Amino acid sequence: MTIPLSAGATLHPLVLPARADAADAGEFRELSRVRNLVYREITGRGEDDLTPEALLPILRSRKERTTISWIVRLDEEIVGRAVVNIPHEEGSRVAIVSIELRPHVWGRGIGTAILPHLEAVVREHGRTVMQNWTEQQPSTGPRIDAPTGFGSVPEDHVARFLIRQGFRLEQVERVSHLELSPKTLQHARDLLEQARTASADYRIVQWMLPTPDDRAAGYAWLKSRMSTDAPAAGMEQDEEAWDVARLREGESRIAEMGTTVQVTAAEHIATGELSAFTELAGGPNPDEVTHQEDTLVLKEHRGHRLGLLVKCAALLAWADVAPRSPSVITYNAEENRPMLSINEAMGFTPTAYEGAWKKELT
Repeated sequence: MTIPLSAGATLHPLVLPARADAADAGEFRELSRVRNLVYREITGRGEDDLTPEALLPILRSRKERTTISWIVRLDEEIVGRAVVNIPHEEGSRVAIVSIELRPHVWGRGIGTAILPHLEAVVREHGRTVMQNWTEQQPSTGPRIDAPTGFGSVPEDHVARFLIRQGFRLEQVERVSHLELSPKTLQHARDLLEQARTASADYRIVQWMLPTPDDRAAGYAWLKSRMSTDAPAAGMEQDEEAWDVARLREGESRIAEMGTTVQVTAAEHIATGELSAFTELAGGPNPDEVTHQEDTLVLKEHRGHRLGLLVKCAALLAWADVAPRSPSVITYNAEENRPMLSINEAMGFTPTAYEGAWKKELT
């Protein structure tokens, strides 16, 4: 059903094709292209690009999450998309929403016209909190401070839109990059030796996805703890229930996307418990930017430099997986001083900031 918006724009439910290269996938492939343009025009970087083959599995609903997507058209041109994700965690109040439009159509009331339709879907699913993560364009103008006391975002068109629609800034995440070079890797070797001294009760274990059977349960437990132990500020973070079945389903999706993932973990020698981990990921082209995904040290194992241990060991091993990758990108909450200190010691530098926003529905 076509939904009229404003300024000649319309909203269309996205029908996903069975395959990204199917005969009826033309509209989806164009949406994928526009999605990448939106990210490039906002961030000035291409690291968030996804091929249609990689985007398709992300937009499919799954056991733990319902995903509903729309295409935004202005006349006949696709100019953006809207997405609502409904987590299925028990007792969840949350829906994750996004409106992504090309900047040349901003200011026409299109986003304002879209939001009530997203809110209606959120209410239909019994959710009362909408959350959104948005990176904004760099600006030298006024800024909005996070209530955590750490970090700020520009008071620009995006921020004014979100505030006008009832959203509140809750947290700021730092986007950091580490340029990869022989000097960087040598520095990581030096830091790794320092970390080994402080973590003598632990050993490094590594694998490429899919996870070996004897590591699957421990890794799934770490993924569960990622949802509760990472700083969330005023955002509502559901406790995710990960088991081996969920882990395997996720790994199948990653394989379909053409993504390569390396997991580096610290194992407590006395108990065999996996106590910390980090993930490095690369797309089909190993010469592109590497993404540092989840990184966590369990609360009960902190104080042994395990974060530094796994991140340095991961970086050194990744050099054999993607030797021509130019850099690593990572995201961390501005108040997560322990992890930011590790990043800074390794040579990561801040390059952008992302706001975490929340709206309570009444």
